Order: sequence, then C-alpha cells, then structure tokens
Amino acid sequence: MTTVLQTYGLTKAFGSKLAVDHVDMRIERGDIYGFIGKNGAGKTTLMRMVLSLALPTAGSFELFGAAPNEQSRKRIGSLVETPGFYKNCSARENLMRFAILYGADVSEVDEILRQIGLEGTGNKKAGKFSLGMKQRLGIGIALLSHPEFIVLDEPVNGLDPAGIMEMRNLIQRLNREKGTTFLISSHLLDELSKIATRFGIINNGKLVEEIRPEELREKDGSRTRFVVNDPQAAVAALGALAAPQELSIRDYAVLVEGHQKEVPQLNRLLVEAGIEVSSISHESGGLEKYFMERIGG
Repeated sequence: MTTVLQTYGLTKAFGSKLAVDHVDMRIERGDIYGFIGKNGAGKTTLMRMVLSLALPTAGSFELFGAAPNEQSRKRIGSLVETPGFYKNCSARENLMRFAILYGADVSEVDEILRQIGLEGTGNKKAGKFSLGMKQRLGIGIALLSHPEFIVLDEPVNGLDPAGIMEMRNLIQRLNREKGTTFLISSHLLDELSKIATRFGIINNGKLVEEIRPEELREKDGSRTRFVVNDPQAAVAALGALAAPQELSIRDYAVLVEGHQKEVPQLNRLLVEAGIEVSSISHESGGLEKYFMERIGG
C-alpha cells in the first residue's frame, strides 16, 4: 500500500513550548485518518507544517514516498481554518475564478458543483451561504487541482446537525468514488468515529497512538451480553475461555468483557453445558471513554 504522508520526529517549538513533539505519523492511500485531540493539542500546527505553511523546528516528512516538492504539493488540497472565497459571487462564479487562478480546467466546474452538492444554489451569493455550504465550497475550491490527499482542519466545527451530515457524506463520497485520502482533525469523536478508517490520538503535542476502528473496538471496554437460564452455571462454563475478572452477572445475563472475536466459541461452551441461551447482544464501553483515558481527560 502506498504511503501518502510519513512524518519522522516532526517537531514545532514556540519558545520553550513544544506544540508538536517528535511525531511519527503514517497515512496510507485511501485512508480517512481521524486526527483527534483536545483544542491546543497540536493538530493544526502539524497540519500547517505538512502544508508548508509553517516550518518544522526539527524532524522531517515525506509526501507520496519522497521529500516534499512543488509537484507533490500540487497533489494536496486543504481547508484549514476559514475558507477564503469571493463573497459577492455565486458558488459557480467562485469556482470559475479560482479555476482560472489555479490554471485548472474550467470545464470541470459544474461536475465539482455536483460533487459538493451546490449545483442548485444558482445565483445566490456565497456570502449568504450557511456555514456548511461555505465549508463545502471551500472543499470544492480545493478539488479544482484534483487532489489525491485532502487536509481538513475541524471541518464540522460550528455546523448544525444537517451541515455535519452533509460534510460527512461528501467526505465519504469522495473517498469512495475518487479514492481520495483524507487527514481530518477534530475534537468531536462521535463524528470522526462514523467515517475514519484510522485514528491518530495527539495530546500535548505527542502522538499517543495510531489505531484502526476494529482494534479500537477490542479495547474500548466492549462486552457481550448472554441472557441465560442459569447465570452461575454459565459463568463456570465460560471460564474455559474467559478470565474470572472478565465475567460478571447482571440479573439473568452474563457479561463477558472483550473476546469479541470468540462469541461463537463462547456460545458453544454454553450450549454444550446444557445452558439455554435466549439472546446474545453487544454492549459498547464507549469510544469517548477510551480516548479520554488515552489523553488523560
């Protein structure tokens, strides 16, 4: 698999404070990389270095497997902080103007309008757009250069639920249809958890962990709930696979911590012990709890 971004000890200091502290990050082609941390954790600073908007104090990074250069930077689109556009122009006029500025193909403007869901805005001035529409227009401007990698800093910050859903759908559609790779920062875990294929957790400038959703589900305190006719006997039978501290009884249910991949085997142990199992369900311990534990919240 092709690596789109690889950082090596990337560091940024402001005086004596390390805003980004020796970060080793890897993003593969096709990833939607959810970059998670509290406000001030270093997310935006790292993104600005990757986009060559800030110089590292130490360390380095590669884009598409090589040191960054003019050609590799042209393969990146971004929306960092507030999107810039012509407020007195329509969405289409904005894209036409930026296409000319960037030397892009103006014939693709209507297709980009369709991709970002602004084809029906007509002559409405961009300055009167909702925040979600402005964010989508910002992404549309970034798409003019056919980016393979898009960097988005808090793209749903301040959006209402409808705007958040629109942004989420746009990111997923571009990833699915165009194979676009994303680096998306946010402190809104619930939203990122719906689309991310990998997570990077940053705290006080340090990259605490990189983890995939399936690995996360194994660690987030998830439980399997077996409703049985004899909980005490069920605990004894399940002890063949699960440790005593992983088993508990709640009414007529036995809760098994972890072991998500072994549910069929656990169920077989119960059946072979002659225990009646009336239902099996999954209970999540909560992704937010896991992340807060990792960042010391």
